[in-house]
Amino acid sequence: MQGFVKIYDPKSGVGVIMRDDDRSEVYLRPGSLDGSMFRMLRQGQRVIFETDEDDGRLYARDLRFGADGY
Repeated sequence: MQGFVKIYDPKSGVGVIMRDDDRSEVYLRPGSLDGSMFRMLRQGQRVIFETDEDDGRLYARDLRFGADGY
C-alpha cells in the first residue's frame, strides 16, 4: 500500500498514515519503524507499507520510501 504521513510524534513513535486507495487511516505504533530505513517521519511524507490488523485496527509495518504520482 502507499500513502502519506498525516501525523507523527517522534517522541512517542505514534502516528497516522492516510492510504491513497481509499483514504482510510492506518496507525503507527511504537516500534512501527523498527527494521525500516526510517528513524523518524515528517508530515506529508509519502511511504509504501504493509499492514497488520490488531483489535480491528490496521497498523503499518515495513515502511519504505513512497513515490509521488502513480
